[in-house]
Amino acid sequence: MFEGQPKGLFALALANTGERFGYYTMLAVFALFLRANYGLSAGMAGTIYSSFLMFVYFFPLFGGMLADKFGFGKMVTTGIIIMFVGYLLLSVPLGGDTTALVVMLAALLLIGFGTGLFKGNLQVMVGNLYDDPKYADKRDAGFSIFYMAINIGALFAPTAAIKIKEWAETSLGYSSNDAYHFSFAVACASLILSIAIYYLFRSTFRHTEGGNKKADKAQAAASSEPELTKEETKQRIVALCMVFAVVIFFWMAFHQNGLSLTYFADEFTDHTVEGVQAMAFDVWNLVLIILIVYGGFALFQSKTQKGKGIAAAIIIAAVALLVWKYNRLQGELGIEAPIFQQFNPFYVVALTPVSMAIFGALSAKGKEPSAPRKIAYGMIVAAAAYALMAFGSMGLPMPQTVMGADGEPVAQHVADVTPNLLIGTYLILTFGELLLSPMGISFVSKVAPPKYKGMMMGGWFVATAIGNQLVVVGGLLWGAVPLWVCWSVFLVICLIAAIFMFAMMKRLEKVC
Repeated sequence: MFEGQPKGLFALALANTGERFGYYTMLAVFALFLRANYGLSAGMAGTIYSSFLMFVYFFPLFGGMLADKFGFGKMVTTGIIIMFVGYLLLSVPLGGDTTALVVMLAALLLIGFGTGLFKGNLQVMVGNLYDDPKYADKRDAGFSIFYMAINIGALFAPTAAIKIKEWAETSLGYSSNDAYHFSFAVACASLILSIAIYYLFRSTFRHTEGGNKKADKAQAAASSEPELTKEETKQRIVALCMVFAVVIFFWMAFHQNGLSLTYFADEFTDHTVEGVQAMAFDVWNLVLIILIVYGGFALFQSKTQKGKGIAAAIIIAAVALLVWKYNRLQGELGIEAPIFQQFNPFYVVALTPVSMAIFGALSAKGKEPSAPRKIAYGMIVAAAAYALMAFGSMGLPMPQTVMGADGEPVAQHVADVTPNLLIGTYLILTFGELLLSPMGISFVSKVAPPKYKGMMMGGWFVATAIGNQLVVVGGLLWGAVPLWVCWSVFLVICLIAAIFMFAMMKRLEKVC
């Protein structure tokens, strides 16, 4: 899995892991913070939440344009600095008045713009590593590893957000609303870690940063990419735009994890678990499961007896720890809504080697689906996830709110649906994500005309941005229609996008 990859991949992946940990720590509690701190309705909180996501993924278009002119490395560093200022503002507890709201919105704008300079350009640099012919056939695997690293950061984020908030409340005596800001402060520390990793290991990827004419010429000379005609350039851009149009609707459905699916976790899901189910809500248990999965692959793939022995020891130790922790469980465990967001990154990290093994085996037989076909399959899988939610929500009451003591609306917990419904939904959504997201990024880096790499990667993020803006649909439907209707909207949208993708398949596969 990791063999034969360029060294720069791991440095760039780790730099991104730190940034994503901070981002997802903030995002895990953000929608609930908006409602609790400012007394916003589900729809208004959803509007701010989705608009923020939109800006985070829209600004990479401009970041890509700037990087095509000034270099990817310069934009990455500038982006981290701007993000740091934004998270710093968000970390200051200013209350819930108009001034606090304005400062919060300014912080979100800075975070969005900084991310726009950082995120897309870092991924272009990853793609540039594979322009070297000796790494060209490892591009898809490399992006899968890169994507997995992102989710390692996201895996620990919900637990970090909840624990730091609880610590601020119990140990420091902060109010529930002010304690949220300590969760946001985690992002500041994670950005310092990211920039440290970036510069410590810069020598392994410096040739991909751009902005240096001599280095750019050397990079172009080493590339296996032939010079394109105007017609070929046009065909590639059109094909990419078709893919962009489809992924809009995937992200619209997928990023309900931080909005309507979190509302569902808060208002309709049982907040107590016990036994085996309780084990799933301890992030360290999930880490042990990941070690077992990777240990299993190492056991069968290792070429030496020593390697096999180490893998077997890791598996035995992880299983023993899980059994020990299970035997120490006592009574019920209380859980909070944001913790459900740990399951998607857990599944990504645990299932990445599985998906790579499956596609590797298909590739060896000459039967691996093309990237556009994987994206279409991903849309079908996402539709299946919302079919499960629609079925599981049949007969549930409408969301309910009451007026709190301060005159602000407060969401009510009205049902105790088993947490397994959301856990299963996140599993299916993750299968769709693994088919669509890393493959889509790899497709863009491969197909984008060399002159427009930054812009085209920015285009991928613009599509993601539009999808994120449409996430607001979940907030607007929340409480306005029965829950099964809300989920069915996303089901139908994903199916329509998949049908469009299959209809355009010949045209898309022509440029692969």
